[in-house]
Amino acid sequence: MRFATSVLALAASANAACVARHPASGSGSNSGYPVVAAHNAVVGSNSTIKAASNSSAVAAAAASSAPATLSQSKAAAVPVKSKAVAPNNIKGFNYGAFFMNQQAKLQADFAYEFNRAKNLPGTSGWNSARIYSMVQWNTANDVIQAIPAAIETQTTLLLGLWISGGPQAIDNELTALKKAISQYGSAFTDLVVGLSVGSEDLYRQGSGEVGTTPEYLIDCIAKTRDAIRGTPLEGTPIGHVDTYDSFVNGNNRQVIDHIDWLGFDGYPFWEKNNPNSIENAHERFYEGFSKTKALAGNKPVYVTETGWPVVGKQQGAAVASAENARTYWKDIACSLIEQGVNLWWYDLQESQYGQADPDFGIFPAGDLGQLQPSYELTC
Repeated sequence: MRFATSVLALAASANAACVARHPASGSGSNSGYPVVAAHNAVVGSNSTIKAASNSSAVAAAAASSAPATLSQSKAAAVPVKSKAVAPNNIKGFNYGAFFMNQQAKLQADFAYEFNRAKNLPGTSGWNSARIYSMVQWNTANDVIQAIPAAIETQTTLLLGLWISGGPQAIDNELTALKKAISQYGSAFTDLVVGLSVGSEDLYRQGSGEVGTTPEYLIDCIAKTRDAIRGTPLEGTPIGHVDTYDSFVNGNNRQVIDHIDWLGFDGYPFWEKNNPNSIENAHERFYEGFSKTKALAGNKPVYVTETGWPVVGKQQGAAVASAENARTYWKDIACSLIEQGVNLWWYDLQESQYGQADPDFGIFPAGDLGQLQPSYELTC
C-alpha cells in the first residue's frame, strides 16, 4: 500500500542491487512511503549519517569490522530444512544497507541497531530484521554485513533480493546469498525465516519507474528456488512484497501462484486521496490488509512495512506527530501482535545526526543506544 514513492537513484555501482528512494513531493496517487529505505537506508533511506553512535569506540569498531567467518561448513554438510511458512508472531524492523550520506553500514552498525531493537522499553521480542538486499553497499556481490551482525546478536532474518534495474541485479543477489551460505553455514541459515524476491517492483513498473514485469519477477523467483535447492535454505518460504493495488492488473496476479507468502506494505499516512486522519488510520490499514489477504487466498500475508511519522509535512488529513505515532502503534502494531501476524515495522531510527522529513523512526536523531523512544511502546 505504498503509493507516491519514487526511485531517486540506482545503486552507485552498476552491479549493486539496491535502490534509494524518497516519497514524491508531487501529487502522487493514493499514498506513498519512504521505503526501500528501511531504517536509514533501505537499501538507503531519507535519513542521515551514522546510526551507530557518537562513541569513537563504536565508530572505530565499525570502520575496522569485516564479516568474521563463524562457520566454514559448506552447505552440503548442513541438514536441509523444510518448511512451508515462517512461524507466526515474528516482530522486527526494516533495515537499510547505507546511510543518507551513502556510507555503507558495517557489521558494528547493524549490530548496534539490532541490539537496541531487542531492548525496547515497554515491549520485548523485537528480534527480527528485514533487509532489502543480500549485497553489501558499493560492492558487486559481497555479502551484506547485516548477516554477521544477525549471527552476533541472534536476530532472525527476512532476506530481500533486489531484482530491479537489469538482470545483473538478481545474479549479484544470488551470488551473495550463496557466499553467505558457504561462509556462515547453519549459523546463518538457521536464522532465516523467509526470502523476499523483489520489493514493489510491479508497483514501480506500473508507475513508470524502475521495476519489473510479472514474467521477469516469476523468472527471478524460479532462479532463487534453483539457487537454494540442495542447500540448508531449501524449503525456506519465498515471497514477494508489493502493493495490493498492483494486482488490479490481472496479468500481475500470476505472480501469487509462484510464491509461498505475500508481503503487505501499508501506510494510511500517505493515502491522501482517502480519509486518512489518524482517526481513519485503522480503517485505511485494515482495508488494504484485507484486500491483500483476499488476493493471497490460503497463503499467509506478512506485514512487511507500516508506521506513522513523528515529523513531516501533512498529507491530506494525516498529521505527523509523536502523539499520532503512539496512537497508530497502539492500534495497528498491538492489534497485529495480538493476532500473531508476522510484522516488520518501519522503522527503528530514520534520522541520526540530521533530520529526515518525513521521519517514521521510533527513535529521534542521535546515539541510538542513549536515546528513549519518541512515544510509548506498551500495548
